[in-house]
Amino acid sequence: MSQPLDPDMFAGCVDDDPPIRIGDKWTAKVIVCLRDGPRRFSELLAPLRPVTPKVLTETLRAMGRDGLVARTAHGGMPPHVEYALTDLGRSLLTPMAATCAWTREHLPELRAAREAAAR
Repeated sequence: MSQPLDPDMFAGCVDDDPPIRIGDKWTAKVIVCLRDGPRRFSELLAPLRPVTPKVLTETLRAMGRDGLVARTAHGGMPPHVEYALTDLGRSLLTPMAATCAWTREHLPELRAAREAAAR
């Protein structure tokens, strides 16, 4: 018989406001887009075609609040804004690479399990 679960096992974890938001649909993709250096908003829209400008703006703002992305406004004509990973954001590249490797290795099993569950 296994031990009962500790009812306080998640004490200290933030339930309503997770510390990072890489589980949403766009944050991890934005991190990958920024891994090689700063990008303008329009540059990010190209590989993230399905995202609306509104959702990308919300994602970038949330990532900025979390300290994952820095927003830099440049003067000039026309003025423009660039987004870049902070050191904190860059620190997510290694665990994300591990997750991608795990997914590549196990994707056929995941798909088979999902298909079996759908029947």
